[in-house]
Amino acid sequence: MAATFASRCSRVGRSLFGGLSNSSPGLFTTSHEITCNNMFTQQQRTFIQMRTVLKVVDNSGAKKVMCIQALKGKKGARLGDTIIASVKEAHPNGKVKKGKVVYGVVVRAAMPKGRCDGSEVKFDDNAVVLVDKQGQPIGTRVFGPVPHELRQKKHVKILTLAGHIA
Repeated sequence: MAATFASRCSRVGRSLFGGLSNSSPGLFTTSHEITCNNMFTQQQRTFIQMRTVLKVVDNSGAKKVMCIQALKGKKGARLGDTIIASVKEAHPNGKVKKGKVVYGVVVRAAMPKGRCDGSEVKFDDNAVVLVDKQGQPIGTRVFGPVPHELRQKKHVKILTLAGHIA
């Protein structure tokens, strides 16, 4: 299986760089060869799981956190789920210091999530808002767009702090 996979991908390379000569066997690529080529250029988007580094989008003092555990679900966390994370980078005068274990709510995820109307929402990065054990945000501002699916997950306070609701 791996040999046929490699040979099909090498055919893609020949067809892209073979030029317009008649001797080249692969001037026209099949759909399988195109998907084989796209597999190497596109990154697979998955759940937010253990050791995923997320951007912090509030003014709590942390810049980046690493996910330790997703609190719901076996596979990982999605939009609106709560995670336990460790602070990896922090501002010097912030409320949260480097190395502290915190709770966070995922407000942006690169994995697509379908909506009821048939559309899907997907962000460019993975971002989190830090909260305490009761679910109240640590910071007083939330930067960037926040999806309205957080209302269904009972994170209304984060929506009120957000500047833009997507």
